[in-house]
Amino acid sequence: MEAMAGPVLYQKLPVWEPSLEPEEEEAETLEPFVPDPPGPQDSSGNKVGGLPGTWARLVAALLLLAIGFSLAVRQLHSSGGSPGTLGSGAPPRSGHSHRPGVYHHGAIISPAATCSQLGQELLVAGGNVVDAGVGAALCLAVVHPHATGLGATFWGLFHNGSSGNSTALTSGPAQALAPGLGLPSALPALSLLHARFGRLPWPHLLLGPTTLAQEGFLVDAPLARALAAQGPKGICPLLCQTDGMPLGPGARATNPKLAAVLRRAALAPTPDFAGEALLSLLARDLGLEGPSARPMPTLEPALQLPVSQGTVFTTPSPSAGPELLELIEAALHSGGPSPNPCPPLPPAAVTPMSSVLATVDSSGSVLLLTSSLNSSFGSGHLSPSTGVLLSNLVAKSATSAWACPLILRSPDDPETDVLGLVASGTPTVTRVMSHALLGHLHQAQQGLTGSLRACGHVTLLQVAAHSEHAHVSSVPGGCCPFQGF
Repeated sequence: MEAMAGPVLYQKLPVWEPSLEPEEEEAETLEPFVPDPPGPQDSSGNKVGGLPGTWARLVAALLLLAIGFSLAVRQLHSSGGSPGTLGSGAPPRSGHSHRPGVYHHGAIISPAATCSQLGQELLVAGGNVVDAGVGAALCLAVVHPHATGLGATFWGLFHNGSSGNSTALTSGPAQALAPGLGLPSALPALSLLHARFGRLPWPHLLLGPTTLAQEGFLVDAPLARALAAQGPKGICPLLCQTDGMPLGPGARATNPKLAAVLRRAALAPTPDFAGEALLSLLARDLGLEGPSARPMPTLEPALQLPVSQGTVFTTPSPSAGPELLELIEAALHSGGPSPNPCPPLPPAAVTPMSSVLATVDSSGSVLLLTSSLNSSFGSGHLSPSTGVLLSNLVAKSATSAWACPLILRSPDDPETDVLGLVASGTPTVTRVMSHALLGHLHQAQQGLTGSLRACGHVTLLQVAAHSEHAHVSSVPGGCCPFQGF
């Protein structure tokens, strides 16, 4: 018989919280169970295994009792003390649970489940809301080419929960790369935002989107609907089947040329260099000697409007932010925050195609991003060297009417620290946003709480830092997947 190696320690297994990355709990060690060392005789000189005597029966009984007790304790600890569970069903350490969309630390909401998941992974990896938002935006550039991409124009609004400052990401006036083709500004804009406020290394943010472009992603319902409406024009062979028909829901798509562009961007030392290689390739595709203009993204102090419940922040011109503040101020001066009925849609109004996302943490930091190719799939011009669809937003005087993210900071209200709103899918986005904010202010003034309200066929995302928790929701409910931790 082999000698025993030493005392056998039975430990409590760690309890795993649902929807979180596993975290190791401190093990609780029971008193060691030490079996009797093997030997040919017991203390009275009787041979073990021989005829049973009083001492032999007593030792055997104690041994079986100890083994049974140890196994029972081990099973109790491994099950978390709850019948029918294996630890994962144990209640959270905090002793309470939350409804969907409420998290202790941070959260992200976007139009694509894959990108919300990627943003959550960046938060869990130690990133902040800027890391999560920029990473998710680059992911959407891969998986939602009908609404956004590296050829899109970006606007953003970042609120720093520590300092209380709000900063606007602006893309500047729309510029043309060539007749009918907008100048891409996504890479330099997002890189600039990350360089100022991000925490994780820039290449870390591009790893997930690069992998999706190279190895493939599944066509989700929003992209499938856009492909069906678009038809094969301008999207083949990238997003088409072998028979030339657009890909359907659940089909796998790849974009290796775009993956190569993202890999180059990961090595860019500055925001200016992030988009330089892309511009050179696009110019070559178009037969140009070089781009005639360069993107001019900036970070500027956000516009602000004091209201009774705090301060409203938004983006400056040429976004629709100034118009939004005018509507809010006029409504408040006309008799209070009670919103007017939903504004009618202007006749023959064309809805610009845009994409929105939002991230928030429990300390009150918020990032809202909105981007657009102007039309579905932009200009329909697919660059063969880069896999990038170019926008058709080219008029220098054009206002980015789809861009007016909004943040309400309420420093005197400990229950509602920060509220963020961003909308897409309507040509009257300023009216929809003002209507939603006025409804919130009206409920707050009456001491009421209610669900988010919006007008018409619009996608409206709401994030909030409330009572040291991060909250995310959307209208319509379920339109946009969210993740948090």
